[in-house]
Amino acid sequence: MEADAALQFIREHHHAVLATFRADGSPQLSPIAADVDPDGMVVISTRETAMKVKNLTRDPRASLCALSDGFYGPFVQVEGHATIVFLPEAMDGLVEYYRRVSGEHPDWDDYRAAMVRERRVLVRISVDRVGPNRSG
Repeated sequence: MEADAALQFIREHHHAVLATFRADGSPQLSPIAADVDPDGMVVISTRETAMKVKNLTRDPRASLCALSDGFYGPFVQVEGHATIVFLPEAMDGLVEYYRRVSGEHPDWDDYRAAMVRERRVLVRISVDRVGPNRSG
């Protein structure tokens, strides 16, 4: 699988499971909604206080498996390194993320206030490796 095909799949299928690494090296898995930004980075929105953020701050390696809506069926895996964008710098990216995943919000001022209240961050993941590249 090529990176462009994996990114297109994520643009069309937002349900995913993100794997980060705990301090002891064991995986921590989180269900997320993923998308792809204009720079070709996989992006997610989460709270600054979430364990995935703590894990990625310590160890930026990230893997995610994006699933088709029917669960059983096509999927892609992406591995890369995460950068975390904090507020206020994250706000424009959070708005664009919402638009791509959910469409227009009925009240953007309320959305922006919620992002601040919830201490939201934007996690951007590089695409260093993709798969699956063979079936078994």
